[in-house]
Amino acid sequence: MGDTGDPVDRLVEFARALRDEGLSIGAEQVIAFCEAVSHLGPSGLDNLYWAGHAALVNRRGDLETYDWLFPKFFGTGPMGVKADSEEGTPSEVPNTIVTDDDIPTQPGEDADEEVMVGAIASRLEILRHKRFAELTSEERLVVQALMAEFVVKPPTRRTRRMQAVRRGRQPDVRRSLRRALRTDGEVIHRSWRRPKTRPRQMVLLLDVSGSMADYSRALLGFAHAVSRSIGAVEVFCFGTRITRVTDALALRDPDMAIAQTAREVVDWEGGTRIGVALNEFLSRWGRARMARGAVVIICSDGLERDEPGGLAMAMERLGRLAHRIIWINPLMGDTRYQPLARGMAAALPHIDISIAGHNFANLEALSGVISEIGRR
Repeated sequence: MGDTGDPVDRLVEFARALRDEGLSIGAEQVIAFCEAVSHLGPSGLDNLYWAGHAALVNRRGDLETYDWLFPKFFGTGPMGVKADSEEGTPSEVPNTIVTDDDIPTQPGEDADEEVMVGAIASRLEILRHKRFAELTSEERLVVQALMAEFVVKPPTRRTRRMQAVRRGRQPDVRRSLRRALRTDGEVIHRSWRRPKTRPRQMVLLLDVSGSMADYSRALLGFAHAVSRSIGAVEVFCFGTRITRVTDALALRDPDMAIAQTAREVVDWEGGTRIGVALNEFLSRWGRARMARGAVVIICSDGLERDEPGGLAMAMERLGRLAHRIIWINPLMGDTRYQPLARGMAAALPHIDISIAGHNFANLEALSGVISEIGRR
């Protein structure tokens, strides 16, 4: 097997080769493999073998294929697994227990392993800050798997229902009097209560027009990760019209979810009519239930094809209903960027939080912003 030179690409290539041999390996497993390797200590190929074994082998029948391919990518594997000189069946693995002391260690092997581990950790950090538009197909797979690990804490809101607490500021008179019946009417033990909380509705509106082609799939991956993490999330895609894709993104596998979304959105990579799309959202879904008190996240570069007046009116209506409006703009990743486009200038007065969305680190920071809204 060829050596790509990039440790992350090498690991991804190994996982892809296993998938080509029939193993069922998802993007989450690939990133789990890469991250596990980035935290390994120096012990030859033994830890590397077991990291892949834990992350990529799902069934007992997969082990034979794994033991066959591992040495072809990484040389001699642990436990007596060696690469065949000829293509064909896997090598025989001795039916004995081999300890670490029995495995010969080559001079410099630990140092080489440390270099590889450090390179992988460094490579993952580089991918966090690399623009989505510049990612290779292998890097997109890794970043997509990184997104699958997102854990987003949804913002909360108070409800009118109350709940009993041990300490608080609001007395629970009814419960206090009921407890006083046990002490001849003397209120000895006071009870307290506070309002219950529940997650706020979250709405993601994703621009999938032609100008957002370099970022659409990455933002859909982010929407899929947020939906898997929180659950109560509504997702829409818009270009010249708006399409609800919540059910499509409910699929567990991110590749299948994004593919299904692309099939349902008829104006994928078409024109951009942000104002028309937002007004349609407000008329059909927003005012009734989705936008009221919600955190609305709009992912768009703001390049509006129509007159900006329609967008300004839609943003004003949305601002009266939503709790917060967050705008993700990939163009903000350029230090020279200024919101001079007519659409972006019209929307700006109604935006509560603006954030760049050109790389993984920005979307990772956005998850913290969402959690901070909940604490406030």
